[in-house]
Amino acid sequence: MKTPGVYIVEKDAFPNAVVTVPTAVPAFIGYTQLTMRGDKSIKHEPFRISSMLEFETIFGLRHLTKFDVIETPSQEHADIVVADQYYDLRRVGQHYLLHQAMHMFYQNGGGDCYVVCAGSYADAIHKDDFLICMQALLKEQEPTLLVIPEAVSLSQAECYEVQQQMLLQCGVVSRSCFAILDVYNGFQSDNDAIAAFRQNLSTQEGGDFAAAYYPWVNTTVVSQHDVSYVNLSVSGKQMMQTILRGALPDKHTHAELLALINAINEEFDVSIDNALRISSPHYVAVIDAIKWHLNNLPPSSAIAGVYALVDAHSGVWQAPANVGLSAVTAPSLNITHDDQQHLNIAVDGKSVNAIRAFPGEGVLVWGARTLDGNSLDWRYINVRRTMMMLEQSISYAAKAFVFERNEAATWLTIKSMVQHFLTGIWKQGGLAGATPEDAFSVHCGLGNTMTAEDIIDGRLRLRVLVAVTRPAEFIEITVEQAMQSA
Repeated sequence: MKTPGVYIVEKDAFPNAVVTVPTAVPAFIGYTQLTMRGDKSIKHEPFRISSMLEFETIFGLRHLTKFDVIETPSQEHADIVVADQYYDLRRVGQHYLLHQAMHMFYQNGGGDCYVVCAGSYADAIHKDDFLICMQALLKEQEPTLLVIPEAVSLSQAECYEVQQQMLLQCGVVSRSCFAILDVYNGFQSDNDAIAAFRQNLSTQEGGDFAAAYYPWVNTTVVSQHDVSYVNLSVSGKQMMQTILRGALPDKHTHAELLALINAINEEFDVSIDNALRISSPHYVAVIDAIKWHLNNLPPSSAIAGVYALVDAHSGVWQAPANVGLSAVTAPSLNITHDDQQHLNIAVDGKSVNAIRAFPGEGVLVWGARTLDGNSLDWRYINVRRTMMMLEQSISYAAKAFVFERNEAATWLTIKSMVQHFLTGIWKQGGLAGATPEDAFSVHCGLGNTMTAEDIIDGRLRLRVLVAVTRPAEFIEITVEQAMQSA
């Protein structure tokens, strides 16, 4: 100071703040109608969106799935029953699911997310495309959930190979992302899908960074008016014409309906479709069967929406369970109390979360376990995801202290910063304990977390202990008769 006068010096009263990272930003990988935006390819490139409208603007509309109609001798699994004849629908070509999956995500509370296009509807679904997209996601820091609904469209072996890579990427490579898995063939009751899932998927690496859900769900994403005879292959149309003609009691008195049936061809005519819906119940039965197949979806995208909804309203520390699924009419299979015992607790620890229907309550997510069910540390989804949030938030804030002086003043600053952050989490209910001292402790300093050699080597060690809340998974109510007192 060389000139007489009054000088004002401002000093920071508070340390740097730890900002909570987003916890429910899924990354979806799958095939879309469009792979170009203008003259630029968006294939294998992560793209951030915030609505279903934005998804359709960038990636296009739903795939037109076609079916064959096949006569079957048994009524047990028949999709269509006409008199004493039974018919099955068989999908023709690839099974593209991403568009319907995105609908499920947004109808169940989803918000911002990333989409990685693996290819177009002209491409065959291939595991290598999924693996390339997963590698591309490593460049993005924001996604915290990984969802690949179309993995179940691969062969069984390739599906498990992709899911195995999801576990490795989430639990070993990035450790900042949580995988939501579907059970292959999770809509069938005549095969042991759960046993196959547990046998073919290793959870030694990354099992605590993933959760699986079963069974698939029947949804309302595709309405009856979204389906018509255009969803049938050439042979499928011919078989449907045969079915509808055979169902006519008298071709002479139903000449007008017969003319409509004969007019079904490659080009869609809305007037023919509307007239058949009104006059032919068997045509409606075929349409309903197609609609059911299109609406039978793996649940992972809906679960991602539930994660986003629960995180937004209650926090990542709340277990994403006992929550109703929107746009879902029923699970593909009914899970009983006894059935869930084998899903929830397994010898190998590979817990699978059930989706169950309860009278008067709708379809609920009825499980909150990771695939590391035998671990006392990482058994629950909310515990694992809460720790991910704490670790990422603290590590991002600690970057401000890289190259700072490794001395007591720095130790006190970073310790105060983390304590302030954890106090806020505790006040929101994210940590267990009657007082902040019960909920967490932060340690940093020479002789406490560091040695003199650490300081010489340029290492600053911070130790954080937290008590994360755990769900009341089993509630026991004891009722006894008491002696009459009066």
